[in-house]
Amino acid sequence: MRCPFCGHEDTQVKDSRPAEDNSAIRRRRSCSACGQRFTTVERVQLREITVVKTDGRRVLFDRDKLARSVRVALRKRPVDDDRIERVVNGIVRQLEASGDAEVDSKQIGELVMETLKEVDTVAYVRFASVYRNFREAKDFEAFIGEFGGEPDA
Repeated sequence: MRCPFCGHEDTQVKDSRPAEDNSAIRRRRSCSACGQRFTTVERVQLREITVVKTDGRRVLFDRDKLARSVRVALRKRPVDDDRIERVVNGIVRQLEASGDAEVDSKQIGELVMETLKEVDTVAYVRFASVYRNFREAKDFEAFIGEFGGEPDA
């Protein structure tokens, strides 16, 4: 592993432990050249998933992009970081378990919406407003009316 501080290629693992519901390994490392310490996280990747965008482009699935989207939807909501990681890991596992090498971006969006609906209805509406491109207040009203729920306060 290359040191992010000095670029030296010889780093030592000082500590390893399971992370994120045992779906990753967190390693504390130390650089033998500059002495700086840093952390890496290793995850199992069952297969590379290609996302087919609505315009037909194909891009590699980016777990970090998914995590950012979920975190934005859940910002300032009473959901802790561990729960967010479990949500993201669950979505990724569902995508990998599907067995498909290519996944439609709409399928990912719907999967995120289903999951957020169970976790926090305000986050669900926030995500939906971006995902479905709400333009006016009546779009929110219609959407909330569709799922028949009142958002959490």
